[in-house]
Amino acid sequence: MSTISEPFGIHHRIPLPNTNTTIPQLGFGVYKLRGDSCINACLEAFAAGYRHIDSAELYLNSHLVHQAVLQSGLKREDVFLTTKAVSPRPRRGKIPSEAEDVIYQSAKDSVVRIAGDDEDSYVDLLLIHVPGPSHEHRQRLWAALEQIYAEGKARSIGVSNFRVRHLEEMREYATAWPPSVNQLELHPWCQQRDLVSYCESHGIVIQAYSPLATGARLDDATLGAVANKHGKTPAQVLLRYALQKNWVPLPKSAQADRIRENADVFGFVLDEEDMTRLDALDEGAQGARFPANVN
Repeated sequence: MSTISEPFGIHHRIPLPNTNTTIPQLGFGVYKLRGDSCINACLEAFAAGYRHIDSAELYLNSHLVHQAVLQSGLKREDVFLTTKAVSPRPRRGKIPSEAEDVIYQSAKDSVVRIAGDDEDSYVDLLLIHVPGPSHEHRQRLWAALEQIYAEGKARSIGVSNFRVRHLEEMREYATAWPPSVNQLELHPWCQQRDLVSYCESHGIVIQAYSPLATGARLDDATLGAVANKHGKTPAQVLLRYALQKNWVPLPKSAQADRIRENADVFGFVLDEEDMTRLDALDEGAQGARFPANVN
């Protein structure tokens, strides 16, 4: 879907289905950021106006995001925090059925690492990071997320890297369907159109990780021509493209100037010709870097 959207501002939020929660449409990712670099990047992001930080248990930096929120001086309710849970790795074979409490505790620990262990602490969005090896695996982990949501420790719950078959399968076991979010790799070279169309038709908010295509395509000629037309950088055009698709892009950087640049994407609009040219870059499945454990 190529839409035209007026600039709306970095604090623009969109509603999440099945909740009373809204999510800032532009987020900040922290994948591979470590130590002080992670804390400082988050603080720079807050200074640039970001109020949405996306982390994950597998990133091993959720506790650093928590420290950055504390150091920022911002009110907790003004910051939208996302983390992603994974089931604990079994020592031998599958996790036994009696270990649902282990799965629940592992997911709960993911919340504590980014949100703190105060009685009133919470995460705004808790996701299943990858579909994993089986229906049973997904069902148990989703049940843990639903329990955490019911306890008020997660304001919304969703999934990441789920395909249509995984989302359809959820109808069999999810108490509330659809999930609020599906987080996917999305950029002009990887548009996953069938999956995006499915999510849109069922009201699932689409988050876009790697919206800058890991920086590997910033010298693309078509992208450069659109950027020159608007006097913007290629990265700014890619983020504006994602916003006009009604996705929730999650750019990441450790460099202060890039963090500020990536936040400055609300003073221009890509017209229909621009969107069409960028749409034409799609490489289908060849453009995606599918994560492990997507079975």
